[in-house]
Amino acid sequence: MQTQLAPQYQGTPDGQAAEAILRKCVHCGFCTATCPTYQLLGDELDGPRGRIYLMKQVLEGAVPTRKTQQHLDRCLTCRNCETTCPSGVQYGHLLDIGRKLVDAQVPRPAGERALRWTLKEGLPSPAFAPAMALGQLVRPLLPKALQNKVPEKKNVGHTPTRTLKRKVLVLEGCVQPAMSPNINSATARVFDAAGIQCVVAAKAGCCGAVKFHLNDQDGGMAHMRANIDAWWPHIEAGVEGIVINASGCGVMVKDYGHVLHDDPHYAAKARRVSELTKDVSEWLPELTEKLKSRVQASASRIAFHPPCTLQHGMQLRGGVEKYMGELGFNVKTTGCEANLCCGSAGTYSVLNPGIAYELRDRKLGNLATTFGAEAPEQIVSANMGCITHLQSGTDTPVRHWIELLDEAMQP
Repeated sequence: MQTQLAPQYQGTPDGQAAEAILRKCVHCGFCTATCPTYQLLGDELDGPRGRIYLMKQVLEGAVPTRKTQQHLDRCLTCRNCETTCPSGVQYGHLLDIGRKLVDAQVPRPAGERALRWTLKEGLPSPAFAPAMALGQLVRPLLPKALQNKVPEKKNVGHTPTRTLKRKVLVLEGCVQPAMSPNINSATARVFDAAGIQCVVAAKAGCCGAVKFHLNDQDGGMAHMRANIDAWWPHIEAGVEGIVINASGCGVMVKDYGHVLHDDPHYAAKARRVSELTKDVSEWLPELTEKLKSRVQASASRIAFHPPCTLQHGMQLRGGVEKYMGELGFNVKTTGCEANLCCGSAGTYSVLNPGIAYELRDRKLGNLATTFGAEAPEQIVSANMGCITHLQSGTDTPVRHWIELLDEAMQP
């Protein structure tokens, strides 16, 4: 796509990056077929091709409007379009630039600003854990909309304490320890059983995605640099990798090298961090080999929902189903719209609840058909946000697949 950058964007890092991405787009429209918001709303400007056109206009000097901002806001950043695109358009990176440029020119209403500020400052805050604990305590008294965001408190098993020769770093995340702490402890137990110690760097926290995708890119990069500083001594000491058990965080950490590529102090370290980072499912070949004699899998019907950040953001497909199947689990992915977003998308379900819940119910309906006429007995996923969002719409237990593997291990 030919693009003529406006003078204010010529020669700038954002302008040059956006122009390179735009020039790959041939406007074929394949992406619209797999875009959740286009499928629901039927508006060209609520699909990737239309949004690309809007961002191109802004980069060429057009003044963005509130409508421009809303069309970009309604994107889930699921990156399904990237999987579909035959030209390799890096739509996610373009959207980050487009939102930044539009928000700099279009003021948001006060209520919207307040909500976005609360999300970006509150979720990564140390105050989030006690607030979540209080919410769980009074959960039955909360309105349904809040109950959907406050999962029931669950038992958490022990965290291994033995020191092992093989070590990996694990990012606990900002909200997962408060909302679904058993995911982290289950991960540690599974790796411990395989002879690998999970190390948590004390000063590592939010991956940066919350602020970055709410257009506080400076705040997001500050979180990234803090994590790199916390991890670097362990990397120099020889840890084998960085394990991420929330795919939403994983896709962000794998992108550190791109986001910080212009930072003279952190660019090289960020590239190294991205190289070392793997979703926990990428360890399944080794874990399966080491643990298969200890796993006694249940025969229950398990429907797997692959998060967008896993299958589109990190381009990881089929691994969970393959290796959990080899371990004896009856895991299947639905044959209907498995590629579509469930509507969680980080803070999206708070900012755009109507679209988010419509997508959730559509996803749950498709998951219900995974085993034909028999409903699944459990649903598993690979991202805490998806798990919480889906659980708000069903009585079927929704969990992380690592929790099932942990429970199935015999002493």
